Amino acid sequence: MAAYEFKALDGRGKQKQGVLEADSPRSVRQQLRDKGLAPLQVNISTEKEKQASSFSFGSSMSASDLALVTRQLATLIQSGIPVEQALHAAAMQSEKPKIKSMMLAVRGKVLEGYTLAASLGEFPSAFPGLYCSTVAAGEHAGHMDLVLNRLADYTEARQEARQKIQLAAIYPVILTVVAISIVIFLLTYVVPDIIDVFVRSGQELPVLTQGLLAVSDFLATWGWLILIIMVASIAGFRFSLRKKKMRLAFHRWLLHMPFASRLIRGVNTARFASTLSILTSSGVPLVDAMRIAGEVLSNEYLKLRIKEAAQSVTEGGSLHRALDQTGYFPPMMLHMIGSGEASGELDDMLARTARMQENDLQGKITAMVGLFEPLMLLVMGVVVLIIVMAIMLPIMDMSQLMG
Repeated sequence: MAAYEFKALDGRGKQKQGVLEADSPRSVRQQLRDKGLAPLQVNISTEKEKQASSFSFGSSMSASDLALVTRQLATLIQSGIPVEQALHAAAMQSEKPKIKSMMLAVRGKVLEGYTLAASLGEFPSAFPGLYCSTVAAGEHAGHMDLVLNRLADYTEARQEARQKIQLAAIYPVILTVVAISIVIFLLTYVVPDIIDVFVRSGQELPVLTQGLLAVSDFLATWGWLILIIMVASIAGFRFSLRKKKMRLAFHRWLLHMPFASRLIRGVNTARFASTLSILTSSGVPLVDAMRIAGEVLSNEYLKLRIKEAAQSVTEGGSLHRALDQTGYFPPMMLHMIGSGEASGELDDMLARTARMQENDLQGKITAMVGLFEPLMLLVMGVVVLIIVMAIMLPIMDMSQLMG
């Protein structure tokens, strides 16, 4: 049986849509007629999702939805419920039609004799390679419940970390936008009107006031051109990043960029460590796990170096030496991996170093956000002080002349 998405009209002429399981579109139409509905359109979910994923740039399932579905499947399978029934229960539990149709389509593939990993692989925009490879390893080892629980923990931890970063970044972003907007408003509308009073009186303006007036006139006259140039530059830069050579060069520069390089390296190495940990502990061979873990990185240049490291391991090299040759992994992480290889407890050491890297990354992000707020307030205070001084100096000069 397969999952079909339908659109139909009820007796009052209102359109309804949903998902039904059936052997053929004809059977779906008959079910709809039996319910008093007039079928308008019937599409098999797998085909529709494949077409959608061909043209979609984003994931068809959010991280929170993926974590929830994974946890539900893990709990059901751990309770002894067969996979196809667990998929059906997870589909019925979801309130989102897209997820419901997707899970029923996966169930349909399982009922046709496909493995769960292969069935999930029909929807790559929702279930990435990491997910499917881990499920395949669990099926091969016969420990689907343990693997799904580990995947659920992983997806939930990733979602929690992402939410923390987003919440931490909201205040600084809002503060920056508001601060820049206030300064531009003061320089283009308020300052010229105030200073114009002193210009009409024939009073000689202080150097600071003249400089601020020049900046104000420049923004008022050429502000629109500056905005156009900025937008065009950003668009041109984004277009140039579509070229692989340019993208690799830029991502390599990011890994060496002053101040931000440590954070960028930390984000990528922490992601690599946590992904490699869950794959190897689920039974995925090390070389395959390295290649899959490398694909989840956001930095293209580091992704290339991971591929070279995987090739080195294939040729018989050790993991910690291969990663050391990339030049971007922290010494502590390399030392722990080397210790795990020597003691035969690589899976355990990878899990430990993953936790250590993620905790270190969270500490860096918290420190940066905590430092940014007072720094931004200090910069804003200096800018406002300059504007106030530029306005007050002519007033003070005028009061001295009148005195």
